[in-house]
Amino acid sequence: MNTTNPGVALVTGASSGIGLATAKALQIPGFQVFGTSRRAVAERSDGITMLTCDVTDDESVAKLVERVLAEAGRIDLLINNAGMGLLGAAEESSTAQAQALFDVNVFGVLRMTKAVLPAMRQQRKGRIINVSSVLGLIPAPYSALYASTKHAIEGYSESLDHELRTFGIRVVLVEPAFTRTAFEENLARPDQLLDVYDAARASMNVANKKAIETGDAPDIVARKIVEAAAAVVPKRRYAAGKMAGRISLLRRFVPESAFDRSLRKQFRLPI
Repeated sequence: MNTTNPGVALVTGASSGIGLATAKALQIPGFQVFGTSRRAVAERSDGITMLTCDVTDDESVAKLVERVLAEAGRIDLLINNAGMGLLGAAEESSTAQAQALFDVNVFGVLRMTKAVLPAMRQQRKGRIINVSSVLGLIPAPYSALYASTKHAIEGYSESLDHELRTFGIRVVLVEPAFTRTAFEENLARPDQLLDVYDAARASMNVANKKAIETGDAPDIVARKIVEAAAAVVPKRRYAAGKMAGRISLLRRFVPESAFDRSLRKQFRLPI
């Protein structure tokens, strides 16, 4: 991308956490930044134009993209960051709850991407960065449904990148590990709790909270997103933070049986 005049960036889920840090970081190389939140937020004085958008609603997404194009004339960079989590045994969630999770984390990305592609194809230029997770690479006991959404984004992004390269558009994945945000506080809880999972679920809640408290700052992820946005020839995926880098490396090179034992040990599951 042209770092002297990088253009217009649109960041979903930009009211806090990784999204807000990314929106701020993108201003440094000169992007005109539009951010979104599901609910209206107070007008900002830092140069970020915040707009309301529900990524689960086709009309809301269409209106958002129309407004950005009307105000800025183009969209050069889309950061699909909006998402939600769910912690609990897979058996404890209804089909409806699983569908609601996929509607945000997967179909929200599909809606936003489809909405910006006509403008990017016309420009013959664009970059789409999907915020995935290391849980898009590895198993995640008691986060099976959340991990499934990230695995879906991994396959979608890699495949889409091959479809769009001839139009001057690249699709890139950024994979954080645990990040110090309010993500844990906003985790959805299973809607069909089962006593048999109480102890393990409680243990996972404690472990998850501790991991987030000692995780990477959102700025670390934001810097990796800016790096992916600026790369002339981007990599397929970017691990964001030391832990994410280690997990990515281990997943690629450690034998499956050894990785399985290590993962169960980390999650305090019987080996």
